[in-house]
Amino acid sequence: MSAPPPPGVLPTRERRAGLALVVVFLAGQLTMLAVSVLVLLSYGSGDAALLEDGRLLALLVLPTSLGAVVAAVATGRLGGGPKVGRMWRELAVRWNLKDIAIGLALGLGGLALTLPAAAAWTAWVGEDQASSAVGDAFAGREMAPAAAVIAFLAVWLVAPAAEEVLFRGVLWRALEHLGWNRWVVFVSTSLVFSFAHLELLRTPLLLVLSIPIGLARLLTGNLLASVVAHQVNNFLPALALLLATTGNLP
Repeated sequence: MSAPPPPGVLPTRERRAGLALVVVFLAGQLTMLAVSVLVLLSYGSGDAALLEDGRLLALLVLPTSLGAVVAAVATGRLGGGPKVGRMWRELAVRWNLKDIAIGLALGLGGLALTLPAAAAWTAWVGEDQASSAVGDAFAGREMAPAAAVIAFLAVWLVAPAAEEVLFRGVLWRALEHLGWNRWVVFVSTSLVFSFAHLELLRTPLLLVLSIPIGLARLLTGNLLASVVAHQVNNFLPALALLLATTGNLP
C-alpha cells in the first residue's frame, strides 16, 4: 500500500479532477460564446437590440442553457470519484428542503443589500448607463404575450439555474478539488461570475449581487440553494421585463 501524501500535498487524483473541471468550466463558457456568435451571425448583425423576437429569445435562452448542459455532461464524464451519480455529486445537487429554504431566505434577505446597491449604482452611473445588456436588447420592444412570458421565465428561472451550474457548480467544485479554502472559493467564484458577464461598468454591482447567492452555496454545500437565491434575485428584473415587453410599464 502506498503511503499517504504529506500534509498540504494534494493527491494526484484530486488535482487531476480539479484541473479537469477547470477545463470543463472553460468549455461551458466557450459554448456560450460560440452559440451567441452563431445566433448573431444567423441574423447578420452583431447588435442584439436589432434581432427579431425569435432570435432574441434564442440569444437569451440558448447560450447559457447549452453551456450549462455541456458543462454538466462533461462533469459526469471527467469529475472525480465513482462514476455512479458523479454529475450530481460533483455539482453538489441534493434535494433538501432545509437547504432550499436557506437559499430562499438568503435570496429574500439579500434584497435588502442588492436593492440599495442597485439604486446607488444607478445614481452613480446615471439612468442611461444603468441597464444591463438584456435590458438594452429589450428596450422599447413590445412582444406577443407568449414571447414575453418566455423572456420572463428565461431571466427568472432558466438563466440563474444555468449560471449556477457553471459558476457555483463546476468552477466551485474544481477549486475544492484543488484544495482551496472554502471562503477563498466563495470570493473567487463571485469575482469570476461578476467579470464573466463582460459588462465592465456593472461588475461592482454584480459582485454585490453575488454575495447572498454565493453564501447560499457556501453555507449549505448545495447548489440548489444558490439556484433558488439567484432566482429570487432575478425575479424583480424579470417581472419588470415582462411588464415592459407587454406594454404595461410606463
